[in-house]
Amino acid sequence: MNLTKRLGGLAIAAVALAFSAPADAQTVTLRIHQFLPAQAPVPRNFIAPWAKKVEEESKGQIKVELYPSMQLGGTPPQLFDQARDGIADIVWTLPGYTAGRFPRTEAFDLPFIAGNAEQSSQAAWEYYEKHLKDEFKDVKIIAVHTHGPGLLHVKGNGVQKLEDMKGLKLRGPTRVVNQLISALGATPVGMPVPAMPDALSKGVIDGTVVPWEVTTPLRVAELVQTHTQFSGNRSLYVTFFIFAMNKAKYDSLSPELKKVIDNNSGAATSKWVGQVMDQGDAPGLKFAQDRKNNIVTLDAKETQRWKEAAKPVIAAWVADMKGKGIDGEALIKDVEALMIKYAGAVK
Repeated sequence: MNLTKRLGGLAIAAVALAFSAPADAQTVTLRIHQFLPAQAPVPRNFIAPWAKKVEEESKGQIKVELYPSMQLGGTPPQLFDQARDGIADIVWTLPGYTAGRFPRTEAFDLPFIAGNAEQSSQAAWEYYEKHLKDEFKDVKIIAVHTHGPGLLHVKGNGVQKLEDMKGLKLRGPTRVVNQLISALGATPVGMPVPAMPDALSKGVIDGTVVPWEVTTPLRVAELVQTHTQFSGNRSLYVTFFIFAMNKAKYDSLSPELKKVIDNNSGAATSKWVGQVMDQGDAPGLKFAQDRKNNIVTLDAKETQRWKEAAKPVIAAWVADMKGKGIDGEALIKDVEALMIKYAGAVK
């Protein structure tokens, strides 16, 4: 009888412990802040699935709240500091929105150096591991990536040849891309991408440079009539993105929850975002085609003219880096080698 009572007591204690364990386990809420609408490809097809995956792998100990379209306040250029300072726990943003602050990332913004988003994002992670850890030491980097090939979206007859750039006012995302727009003959107008549709509709700008992916949520094809893309397997430009976490928030996690974040960071995660970017390009192109917009693909000879016209941008960037004590030529060589690894030789 005494043995039976003792066994019964142990069973009751085990049940009580089982019910109390979750209450004792660490639970944490992560707020993800970014600048695009929730239905845009990266928020919908990467950030939301990433959040769900983290919640499931943490067995509910991590809860993720999504804040698209700058719902926590501030402006897109402030996102990095929001992650650093803990205003948001995780952000998705462009370092290039804060001109010159993260100079080594700009090697990926240079003309005709990157490939599609999946290729360039894998290269970007390797580049981060080698060159960017110090620039981003104030945050926990989850992933780095680029968007797909950038192209021109312009009102009216748009751009059929290099000379058509003259006199155009074009929105650009970063200082290097703005320098490229200027070198190609147009006038750059810098602004974050959410401001672009209003600027197009009011005639502040004649066109914009963005990948196809972002044209769908911002309905760019309704505001312009001509889209100009390039031959070959290197992009006119891309921009460099980060998916970054507040360092103190990460450090506060239990070893088990840190492992969940770590398992959803790095090379594979960076490649995943790149794939989402590439997949997001197709609906943008189709929407423009369905509207009977003019899709121009410059042939190899004309594309080469643009490459020649863009060379001063590269030279100016190398000189600028030298002034900062950075070997820009070495960084470019590393990016070029990584792109050959992931995209093959230049065509």
